[in-house]
Amino acid sequence: MNDARMPLYEAKAAFFRVLGHPVRIRVLELLQEGPLPVRQLRGAIGVGPAALSQQLAVLRRSGIVTATRTGTTVVYELAGGDVPGLLGAARRTLPVVLTGRGDLAADPRRAPAEQPRVREAS
Repeated sequence: MNDARMPLYEAKAAFFRVLGHPVRIRVLELLQEGPLPVRQLRGAIGVGPAALSQQLAVLRRSGIVTATRTGTTVVYELAGGDVPGLLGAARRTLPVVLTGRGDLAADPRRAPAEQPRVREAS
């Protein structure tokens, strides 16, 4: 029997590929606070309209975000699921993964005392 369903590990890989662009990650971070019109997203992210439109289309096709048009305004919002939890897990994991590499800037939303402590390997 030929089962056309995608194995879960392949679906996860496809999902993470969708998240694999800095503009898409930033859009998702911003949408955690609630729905936003495209003009506000563009102002907060600082990319051109074509670049933002392309990345929003990827997120929309994947089902991670939805778009609602009212007149000439398009408003985006998270479609559901635990995107904030996923982004939080990445925020907690990255300091450990990047320890000693100097690749990670501090999260500006957290006070210095809240920055995660990383244990050094023995």
